[in-house]
Amino acid sequence: METPAPSPSAPALDLVIFGGAGDLSVRKLLPALYMAHLHKTLPDDTRIVALGRQAWDRAAFTAFIDAQVRGFIAAAEFDATAWAGFIQRLVYVGLDATRADDFAALAHTLRPGADRVFYLATAPTLFTTICAHLHGAGLVNPQSRVVLEKPLGHDLASARAINDEVARYFTEAQTFRIDHYLGKETVQNLMVLRFGNAIFEPLWRSPSIKSVQITVAESVGVGSRAGFYDGTGALRDMVQNHLLQLLCIVAMEPPVSLDPDAVRDEKLKVLRSLRPMGVADVARDTVRGQYTAGNVDGERAVGYLQEANVPAGSETETFVALRAHINNWRWANVPFFLRTGKRMAERRSEIVIEFAPLPYSLFPDTPRQPVNRLLIRLQPEEHVHLQMMAKQPGSGMKLRPVSLDLDLQSAMTGRRAEAYERLLIDVIKGRLTHFMRRDELEAAWAWAEPILAGWQALAEKPRPYAAGSWGPAASSALMAREDTSWSEET
Repeated sequence: METPAPSPSAPALDLVIFGGAGDLSVRKLLPALYMAHLHKTLPDDTRIVALGRQAWDRAAFTAFIDAQVRGFIAAAEFDATAWAGFIQRLVYVGLDATRADDFAALAHTLRPGADRVFYLATAPTLFTTICAHLHGAGLVNPQSRVVLEKPLGHDLASARAINDEVARYFTEAQTFRIDHYLGKETVQNLMVLRFGNAIFEPLWRSPSIKSVQITVAESVGVGSRAGFYDGTGALRDMVQNHLLQLLCIVAMEPPVSLDPDAVRDEKLKVLRSLRPMGVADVARDTVRGQYTAGNVDGERAVGYLQEANVPAGSETETFVALRAHINNWRWANVPFFLRTGKRMAERRSEIVIEFAPLPYSLFPDTPRQPVNRLLIRLQPEEHVHLQMMAKQPGSGMKLRPVSLDLDLQSAMTGRRAEAYERLLIDVIKGRLTHFMRRDELEAAWAWAEPILAGWQALAEKPRPYAAGSWGPAASSALMAREDTSWSEET
């Protein structure tokens, strides 16, 4: 597949990746950009400028990319001609982000007049330094954009400090706080499911809905991220961003339009309506866990404390389950159950809407009250199940659950771009809808921070759970108090 001829109307673009040879760049960013190049959604006159500390010339860098990045591209999507064209887009510049003098070399590399996207695939502690050095080297102009990876800060104060410093050099309209979950096709389709179908809106509220559960489960352990993860934990790494963003899309009111600020205004209202948690609430409504040795996918897995680079006796949580409430009319008395963990039974991300039971059952042969659930599976497969009750064949009126299934991958024949590819194109086009605004981020931290403080005050160690399980038994008890259960226990 040949690279398309440059379009005279498309502006030149230099996409600069700090941490260009790092794990995120190799596993996600460069494969996503290759896919955009392959399918001709990457603007023609685009260069990808990778920055790193390695003293590489171009040959050494391209050899590294060829050896490392190709393994993260599906064999069916690899095209030798397209790959060669993609490699031609790549530029490497050796740079230490902490040294202002090194930014002079970057200034000589970037093209005058080209649009610039600065992707900060680095530790958040470097964000403010990089932005200051970019400004000092005269590299920030009104057409520049900056992409900030999560987690943005360690708590509310550090998030505000980063936002304040970045705002000295980039306006809010130039700042893209990325959460790759918002780039997933099914997550974006959730808005269409809610606001593009008349059948759900009358029921999408209390008292028609009994509970909502949101799960993001991973079967992998911390792996090479142990050094980062041990200072972060599951609440900061997943709940404060991914799960709260999913909660916002489920719970938000219809925006007046698809304008970025109209959508983000409604998400902000949800975050500000979350019921604050005190120490007593944290003790009752949250469960922390840490995986021990077990079996995952038929293979033996070590416990968290046996992972490389994890400090002895670490009390970092690798699992969180909690019950949240939204203090508004739509969601009054509806519990939201959030759950995430590593080394769980399987990789699964899903949203389950459990509708309220019938006031009275006409079918005495049915041993339990019929349950209607809407299950929205985000990964690994993407589909929607509506669980209903039907008569079981035979005499009598015994009911059994059946599903109305929508397999989104089968129903839609077009190519489904990965989340990072979709979000990178949004950044290039300046579309902010699927990125967090500053006040959203700070509202999320303001709700999550008291949970961290509550855990510290309670001084309880994380509950152990075996790798390959669904987490501590206490998470099931959390659900049972509301007379419900996690979807796999149904």
